[in-house]
Amino acid sequence: MSDLARHIDALAGTAVLCVGDVMLDRFVYGTVDRISPEAPIPVLRIERETTMLGGAGNVAANLAALGCGARFVSVVGDDEAGGAVLRLLVERSLADDCHMVTERGRQTSVKSRFLAANQQLLRADSETVSAVIPASVEAVLAAARRNLSDVGSVILSDYGKGVLSDIVVSALIAAAHSAGRPVVVDPKSNDFNRYRGAAVITPNRRELALASRLATGSDDEVVAAARRVIETCGIEAVVATRSEQGMSVVTASGEVCHLAAEAREVFDVSGAGDTVVATLAAALGAGVPLVDAARIANLAGGIVVGKVGTAVVHPAELVASLHQQEWRSSEVKVSPVDAAVETVERWRRQGRRIGFTNGCFDLLHPGHVSLLAQARAACDRLVVGLNSDESVRRLKGERRPVQSEAARAAVLASLASVDLVTIFADDTPIALIRAFRPDVLVKGADYRADQVVGGDFVRSYGGRVALADLSPGFSTTATISRLTG
Repeated sequence: MSDLARHIDALAGTAVLCVGDVMLDRFVYGTVDRISPEAPIPVLRIERETTMLGGAGNVAANLAALGCGARFVSVVGDDEAGGAVLRLLVERSLADDCHMVTERGRQTSVKSRFLAANQQLLRADSETVSAVIPASVEAVLAAARRNLSDVGSVILSDYGKGVLSDIVVSALIAAAHSAGRPVVVDPKSNDFNRYRGAAVITPNRRELALASRLATGSDDEVVAAARRVIETCGIEAVVATRSEQGMSVVTASGEVCHLAAEAREVFDVSGAGDTVVATLAAALGAGVPLVDAARIANLAGGIVVGKVGTAVVHPAELVASLHQQEWRSSEVKVSPVDAAVETVERWRRQGRRIGFTNGCFDLLHPGHVSLLAQARAACDRLVVGLNSDESVRRLKGERRPVQSEAARAAVLASLASVDLVTIFADDTPIALIRAFRPDVLVKGADYRADQVVGGDFVRSYGGRVALADLSPGFSTTATISRLTG
């Protein structure tokens, strides 16, 4: 988690070149309280309208929101929508670092969405879907090449509207290779051969299925489809977005990683792919390894689908989401005994050395932290047996524990040194030790090895007992005495 947080901090100041199809996203909001007498359709009473940068423009807006230097190159028509795009670039503080080629007679792409109660009723598109003219091609390539030396990565945001022709794509990938810049492609074409030489391609599940001509329903099917694309199209890695099934990373070197979906609530998926590709490319441009870059992009995608309309994600939101993920992870670490035994067995099959220690851990202090750190250093996975409230009362008296077993478990689970916490009601942890069969049993050095409960049992199958050094001057009982006078 801390590594990902540092990577998020590194995004600010990274420059990224984005080339692709810019659009104008128009959102018309209103209410529906009747059906039209003319046809069985709802009547939308319009209340307000907003316009935003769409397509590759939304990628550039997301780069800016992340604190990146967005170098944006695209083509607009000499029409009202094209003028609106230029004004939005100024409002987003993108105008100074972008190059918009204006093509006479071309219709700027506009997507109009009509919504009531955050539910999209209709989308209407107006656009020119044809390749830009040769003069525009030369202008786009010239502008892109001028920016290559100043950026860490390149995005090709392909919406199939004509800016990224085969000539433009191949020329930009070749130029980026010469400059040593990774190219990330958000594809539209079903023929991924046109993106040959790209570092990463980010298809959704349907796009991957069409390009590979393979099924993409399960994890294994997605991996097989991604490998076919890598092998046949000369692409270094596939980061496949899979909606509610999360994201999959497959590389030419054989690495495979499946990331669970991060969205807690989905309101609008408009532009989510733009957020993912912007975040992924920004992270790669900052030198973040691909899988970690994909984790950050996955976080960003989960945030943006919780917003309405074409939205962006800011670094503070990514860090907050990371913290929430860490808190959820801490909750998962607290497990009942039966589930904990299954987890330990799974770790053991993976070749992990299992460590175990136990205690009341009431009012956690530096002595506890030191003991747990030493215990974790002696094994690969540390399980902590935590005395229940009733058990603590029997051992320490009616005024203990100060904190409930739920509170004590949550605090323990938040520590990086602790991998699993389970609560036991007995006076000793012998039943847990017999259930877990740890490779290492750890207690404080105020015990002798022959006094440690369960020590003989652990040694009987080849395990060992380790005594952790104590930090002098720390005691829960002494702390409570000082507090109560």
